[in-house]
Amino acid sequence: MPRETLTADRIIRAAIELLDEEGLDGLNMRSLGARLGSAATAIYWHVKTKDDLVRLAGDAIWQEVEISDLEATDWRTAATAQATGIHAMLTRHPWLGQAFGSHLLYGPGKARHDDHSLAVYETAGFAPADADRAATTVLVFVLGSALAPAAQVSLTRRLGRSGDAERQLADTVARSIEIAREFPRLRERLGTDAAVDYAATPGNSFEFGLQAILDGFEARLAAVHPAG
Repeated sequence: MPRETLTADRIIRAAIELLDEEGLDGLNMRSLGARLGSAATAIYWHVKTKDDLVRLAGDAIWQEVEISDLEATDWRTAATAQATGIHAMLTRHPWLGQAFGSHLLYGPGKARHDDHSLAVYETAGFAPADADRAATTVLVFVLGSALAPAAQVSLTRRLGRSGDAERQLADTVARSIEIAREFPRLRERLGTDAAVDYAATPGNSFEFGLQAILDGFEARLAAVHPAG
C-alpha cells in the first residue's frame, strides 16, 4: 500500500496530536517524523522551524470554535457561545495557553475569531474602541480560566516522568489543607466535601465569571444608551 503523501496539512494535524499528548516540550521533528512515517528532514520542506509548526498548529485549532450567525441570534448569546467554545478548545489543547506566552502566534484562524468578537460587541452597541476592549476583556478571562486545566495536564505529565504523580499530588493537597486550617475563611470551607476538593476550582466558576462580565457590559451599555 503506497505511503500517504506528506503535506503541510498532514504535518500540522500530526503536530496537534503530538502536542496534545506530549505538550510543547514533547514536540520535535524526529518524533513528528516517526508519527508520520517520514524522515525529519522531509518535514523541513513544508515547515521551516519548530516555532513555525507551533504557530501553524495553534492557528489551525481555532477552526474548532464555531462562529454564531449574528443575524439569527442576540449579541449576548453569541458572546457566550464564542467564549464557551474557546474555553473548550483551550481545555482540549492545553499547550496553546502555554504557547501564548512563549511563541508568536497569528494566522487566519485566530484573526477570524478576533473579527467576529468585534462584530459581537459592536452589535451589542459598543463603539469600535470599546468593542475592542470588551473583546479583549472576555478573551483574557477565558485564557485565565483555562489555565487551571492546562496546568493540571502539564503538572501531571511532569510528575509522571519523575515518579508517582498521584501520590505526589495527594501529598501536596494534604499539606495545603493543613496550611489552610490556619486561616478562618478557608477553615470554614474544609468540610467533608470541601477538604477533598480544596485544590480544585469551584464548580461553574467559568460560567459564573463570564455571565458576571456580560452583566457588566449590559449595565454599561444601558448607562450609555438609556431606554427612551
